[in-house]
Amino acid sequence: MAHLDRPHIVIANDLAPSDTATLNREKVIAFATDLGSPTSHTAIMARALAIPAVVGLHDVSVRVSPGDEILIDGHKGLMVIRPSAERLEHYGKIAKVRHTIQTRLAELKDLPAVTKDGYQVMLSANIELPGDVDAVFENGATGVGLFRTEYLYLSMKQLPTEEEQFAAYEEVAKRVAPAPAIIRTLDLGGDKFLSQLKTPAELNPFMGWRAIRFCLAQPDIFKTQLRAILRASRHENVKLMYPMVSNVEEVLRANTFLQEAKFELREQGLPFNDSLEVGVMIEVPSAAITANLIAPHVDFFSLGTNDLVQYTLAVDRVNERVAYLYEPTHPAIIRLIKNTIDVGHDHGIWVGVCGEMAANPIMAPLLMGLGLDEFSMSPTAVPLVKDVVRALRFSDSENLAKAVLASESASEVLALCRELAEKVTPEILELVG
Repeated sequence: MAHLDRPHIVIANDLAPSDTATLNREKVIAFATDLGSPTSHTAIMARALAIPAVVGLHDVSVRVSPGDEILIDGHKGLMVIRPSAERLEHYGKIAKVRHTIQTRLAELKDLPAVTKDGYQVMLSANIELPGDVDAVFENGATGVGLFRTEYLYLSMKQLPTEEEQFAAYEEVAKRVAPAPAIIRTLDLGGDKFLSQLKTPAELNPFMGWRAIRFCLAQPDIFKTQLRAILRASRHENVKLMYPMVSNVEEVLRANTFLQEAKFELREQGLPFNDSLEVGVMIEVPSAAITANLIAPHVDFFSLGTNDLVQYTLAVDRVNERVAYLYEPTHPAIIRLIKNTIDVGHDHGIWVGVCGEMAANPIMAPLLMGLGLDEFSMSPTAVPLVKDVVRALRFSDSENLAKAVLASESASEVLALCRELAEKVTPEILELVG
């Protein structure tokens, strides 16, 4: 899409996450695709970039002609081809209302995320590349809760060297200091693939050779990254996180590589933080169920709710045909989250969340009530969640959590969450649908 010379709405059969991550926001003002779902990495990237997008429209790429006037409502997942004058007038009014709300939310940037009764939570931001740190500050987040390092690899023609990675990680650490910078090791696979490596096609890549499995099988690539992260950890706000851990053995093997990297750096006289905090993403049901076995070997948990929902409910997160079954409010998901939080606290470690649930202001009160310590989300979602946090009492969240844990269905849980959100910040529903 480098050939675009003026702002366009892009219509495509599909967009890869790597393509979405590098979109020029001045030239691509919105996009729509035939394939995908609201929880695909492409859709997540669009939200992070604040680009209106609708995915999973089946045949939109053959129904639209160049030059067609198109209306895209990314909030409600709606696209209209050749909208009427009445429809455009209606959306003009909606845009004014949303602009008024966004202006008010911008005033929260430098205010803490604290409830009316004094309970404070940490709102961090997810980033893909060092340049995204600007959005962290612009939206009032406290540090980086998830640095998706795979996009550094996806944005380069060759595998990044240790020095290139070190420069990127150190830049982020220095810019957000003293706030935390949590750097996640490579999470490749699923719908994110490296062109630099020839890997065999898989029938089910989301359950295949990805994330920590890939790293443990590629020690040279893994240790190069670990060395770079360790070197950046001389800025003591850096933390390290392993993705898609499914058992304690994977944690122990990863930590063995980490110790080897530390030994090499000592031999070379290169500085690093020997007390670097190490955490894992809890996004596989087996990890959530055996969190008590993993907790003694790590310093924190971060719930990856996007994949946790996918794997627990057997729902392909990029398949629009089963998107209706993708229910973060399913009682099974809520119980796994609660168990992980309780186990973490019992072992004296903090627990965060970095999935799309964290970015949903309707869900924030529930996660607080379940005991969550930290939220990490797309930078643009921080003001929305902060507004909800500041509008309620922590006791409201605790009461909501109790009611939810007694609920029997996803729809019942969602209704309870929406009821509280509408009570404390009704206008937010205009932005999230």
